Amino acid sequence: MLKDKVRAKKNLGQHFLVDLSIAKRIVDALSDNQRNAVEIGPGMGVLTQYLIQRKTLNTKFIEIDGESVEYLRNHFPECNDQTLLQADFLHLRLDELFAGEKFSVIGNFPYNISSQIFFKILEYKDLVPETVCMLQREVARRLASPPGNKDYGILSVFLQAYYDIEYLFTVDEGVFNPPPKVKSGVIRLTRNSVAKLDCDEQLFRTVVKSTFNQRRKTLWNSVRTIQFDHEQIRNHPFMKLRPEQLSVAQFVELTNVIEQIQKQ
Repeated sequence: MLKDKVRAKKNLGQHFLVDLSIAKRIVDALSDNQRNAVEIGPGMGVLTQYLIQRKTLNTKFIEIDGESVEYLRNHFPECNDQTLLQADFLHLRLDELFAGEKFSVIGNFPYNISSQIFFKILEYKDLVPETVCMLQREVARRLASPPGNKDYGILSVFLQAYYDIEYLFTVDEGVFNPPPKVKSGVIRLTRNSVAKLDCDEQLFRTVVKSTFNQRRKTLWNSVRTIQFDHEQIRNHPFMKLRPEQLSVAQFVELTNVIEQIQKQ
């Protein structure tokens, strides 16, 4: 006897979308020109069924939950040993999924690991041209937020350095089982033309993290956690600003200024 549903597991952050119109709308947000795709956490296949209908799309489904894997194999013949992997997305070698070919990412991301998923995508940014996902609305807005907004943060800067991010639409709590306590948001990330930042990328990450870790302070105060001769930067116009006021390009500029001082 086939199971008619999967028990949602709190430790996996599972909230199963049950509104088919929203599921189709999410899948339709994935560009038609994509050849390969990965769905993260298909659960009971609400997105999966529409991805399967995209006959030109070669999709692999990554699911960590054994009960969900069993359900998918029983209900979708397309979910076989070649396409459905029982694995933790965060621990996969993504360059091996399609033998080094590019692929898009889609999914209803578990709230508790959504940031980790994005950091994983950044590791393979040259292989991932597009991501369409649903996550906690607060996080979705933060990632899509422009500079000067209080939602703008570390991951906003890191992702916007390499992706154009669109906030597509909001999803209410009642279309999930079990309902989450907050609303969700759907966003689309599209890889931009930046192959490499025009600065030391490791130092860039240090500068962004150091300043946002003290986001209520001006940059003059927060950059002092980085090792360099701070007096040489005291009069730089950025020093009067807070980190959320700087664009990606301005963070690149600040990184180059600090690097030059470090080399002296």
